[in-house]
Amino acid sequence: MDAKVIIARRVAQELRDNTLANLGIGLPTLVARYIPDGISVHFQSENGIIGFGAPPPTGMEDPNLTDAGGGFISALPGAASFDSAMSFMLIRGGHLDMTVLGGLQVDACGRLANWMVPGKLVPGMGGAMDLVAGARRVVVAMQHAARGESKIVPTLTLPPTSVRPVTLIVTDLAVIEPTADGLLLKERAPGVSVATVLEATAATLIVAGDVPEMALGV
Repeated sequence: MDAKVIIARRVAQELRDNTLANLGIGLPTLVARYIPDGISVHFQSENGIIGFGAPPPTGMEDPNLTDAGGGFISALPGAASFDSAMSFMLIRGGHLDMTVLGGLQVDACGRLANWMVPGKLVPGMGGAMDLVAGARRVVVAMQHAARGESKIVPTLTLPPTSVRPVTLIVTDLAVIEPTADGLLLKERAPGVSVATVLEATAATLIVAGDVPEMALGV
């Protein structure tokens, strides 16, 4: 199974019925394709919509219906659109039950860096800082390593998005929970050993007893 699909499917298992959830730019938008049966989730995007679903079939795209990254989305029955002021009021006011964000790094304290790489031109932080500060649960969806380097590190070397630790980290290798004692290895991807996860992780992980495989809802 493709790494991004593994991540999106596992993150989808964190969705809860009748909640308001934000999906960030990039990989997090894939989560909308794998909502568990019997779950009704209202997805919000900071560009001003609640009630969107997976991308429409080819040829059915509407240029007025996009997510925050410009990708095409579908509007579900009952969807609502509004301006950016209302959208960020929802985020900053603590009304989001959960946000799913991509990541460049997460450190041993659970702090996220996901908005810029020094020396590269970026348009700005966007909604990342507000989402990490405002959502009740913050789930990071990212690949475990990039260019052979672990993205789960002892200390951030990239500019932090927020000092608040995230709730959960889901990668193509593992599910990791930041705790007061450190990063707890909760699950491993199907067919991946604990030793492989530890070897691929720059930060120290806590391993407490048997580590089960991820449930991917397939």
